[in-house]
Order: sequence, then structure tokens, then C-alpha cells
Amino acid sequence: MAYKTLFSALTDSEIINEVLPTATALSGLLDAHLDTLCLGVDRTQVASYYGGATSVLVQEAFSRAQEEAAALEKSARAELDRSDVRWSCQSDIVQMADLARIVSLHARFSDLAIAPQPYGDGRGQDIESALEACLFDAGVPVLVTPDKCSLTALPKQVMVAWNESAEALRAVKSALPMIAQADRVHVVMVDPPAHGATRSDPGGLLSQFLARHGHKVEVEVLSRTLPRVADVIIRHAEDIEADLVVMGAYGHSRFREAVFGGATLYMLQHATRPVLMAH
Repeated sequence: MAYKTLFSALTDSEIINEVLPTATALSGLLDAHLDTLCLGVDRTQVASYYGGATSVLVQEAFSRAQEEAAALEKSARAELDRSDVRWSCQSDIVQMADLARIVSLHARFSDLAIAPQPYGDGRGQDIESALEACLFDAGVPVLVTPDKCSLTALPKQVMVAWNESAEALRAVKSALPMIAQADRVHVVMVDPPAHGATRSDPGGLLSQFLARHGHKVEVEVLSRTLPRVADVIIRHAEDIEADLVVMGAYGHSRFREAVFGGATLYMLQHATRPVLMAH
């Protein structure tokens, strides 16, 4: 397996400098084509206005989204022109309710999507919707790049947040082209089940799988010394200076994580290192 097509959806000019440096660098390193989609998003909820205003608002919103899409494409093309990778760039106009469908239509023909951290100051619903469209609707692994933490070289120190779930295993398999040149892969488990089927050898089967792909693997079993498992993962990634964290996404439903919290949501909010996720 190799990455031959990378994808990125841009909905805000503020994220261009977060996403495209990583996307172009990885495209060059992996000899992949980069597809970029620039979206002008109509965020107007016309149903909340009186009838006579609807047609005027629709036209204004369309014009504004059209201008945003054109500006995004111009900025993206300027950034892409400075690279020496193969790329394509197109723009489109979408209503907020239709954003996920449009993104997934494009993303599903790629091997990896690159996205900014969806939560934080100045982040809109459109960034979260685009990321979830890649994960759920397109079924594509996503590389999330935190602010001021671009991944412009293939990772040397990789950390796998392993919980034996199908999502985590899919993330590991999806990451294989990315971690091909890693010096070390750390398989990290936080309080693994004491009575599980692999209790005598936690992480052993995954380590064997990775070793057969030529990786040097270390299994690290950690105690939950912080309130959240995600806190332990984030801190350990800092301690070992991981270049990339690999983990499954949304083992629980998105609704449950939104209400009760979860490792995926917390990582998307607080990760300080690039994270490759798959569902």
C-alpha cells in the first residue's frame, strides 16, 4: 500500500498556512498527488427571516460565498505554486447543511486527508464538519495538524495509542505508508484490561504485526495517573517527543462523545502533536 492521493478541504483562509505546508511536504515525500478543495460556505439560515427577505438573503449569501471561494482558491494556488508537487485545486459553493456531502464526494477518492485542529479560537462548525465527513462518510484516515505543529518530514518517533479496537487497528494499517521510515514505534496502552484475552501479552500481536513490516517496536503499558486517558496519551507523546500519534477515532458514537466526552473529542481539542485518526 502507498499513498497516491492526498486531500485537503479548505473553508477558511486562516487555515491555509496550517494545512498546505504539511500537505505539500508529504505529497513530495510520498510521491503523491494533492487534491485541494476550496469551499465558500453559505452559513445563512434563511428560515429564521420573514418571507420577503428570503430571496434577497439567498442572493447576498450566494455572492458572499462565491467571493470567499474565489479568494480561497487564489490563496491556495499561490501557496501550491511555490511547491514542486503534483496538485489540483478547485472551488465550490455549499450551504452549511450540504458541506459534509460535498467534502465526502471528493475525499473518498483519496488515501489520506489532511485537516487542521477543528476546535479552538476562531474555529467554525465547517472545519469540524469537513473532518467528520472524511472520517465517517468518505471512510478516509485523517491527519490532524495542530496549530504551529506542521509535519513536514516523515515521522521518526511514532506513538500508537492502542486499545485493541477495530478503529485503532484500522488507524495503524492506514498509517503504514506514513511510518515506513520510523526509527521506533511505541505501542502505548493505558490500563489494559486485567482479564482480557491478551492480558499476558498486552500489545503483543500488534507488535508482531509491526515487526513483520520492519519496525522496531516498544510496548509501553501506562497507568491512568491523570483524570482522562487522553491526558495520559498527550503527556506521554510529549515525553517521548513523538512526531506522530496514531489512534482510532470515535469508538463511541459522536453524540455520546459530544455529551459525555471521549478520547477522540479531547484529542481533537488538546493535541499538541500531529494525530493520524481512522474510524
